[in-house]
Amino acid sequence: MTQRFEHIHRLAYNQTSGAGPGVVFLGGYASDKEGTKALYLEDWAQRRGRAFLRFDYAGHGSSDGAFEAGTIGSWCDDAVSIIKGMTTGPQILVGSSMGGWISLLIARDHPDLVAGLVTIAAAPDFTIELENSLSDMERTAMERDGRIERVSGYGPEPMIFTANLIRDGRRHLILNKPLTL
Repeated sequence: MTQRFEHIHRLAYNQTSGAGPGVVFLGGYASDKEGTKALYLEDWAQRRGRAFLRFDYAGHGSSDGAFEAGTIGSWCDDAVSIIKGMTTGPQILVGSSMGGWISLLIARDHPDLVAGLVTIAAAPDFTIELENSLSDMERTAMERDGRIERVSGYGPEPMIFTANLIRDGRRHLILNKPLTL
């Protein structure tokens, strides 16, 4: 059953009690807690009696907030806040795509929250790759509108990327210096 966690926004989450260290799933860009990886991992954790938490960042899935207002930093804050508020002791973070980047940021900046780390197709620093791949037309649109839309292989709706996401991404780079885990 989806519940709400009060942070800056109300974050939707599902949690199962069990043995620790618990497992926390951190989803990808524009993904939600109802995705196949999150549900599969939850089933795995339940069958083993392990505590498990999956949640939607602000602007994702069932959580409050505007997706376009989100950034790597704000979604990382969501993750840290819900981990601190809803779990006990260090957790095993499982980050998919952008969630891999966020889990690495948490491991770097809040090592006391992390018992283990698993990344699935981790996309650290993906905003740099995005920025470098912009066509001249997309750069013009980004400057003019503060956002672009790109066709997505994940469904009929285009993916939205904002200038603020790219700017904020530069402040949260993880691959530009050694990372001690």
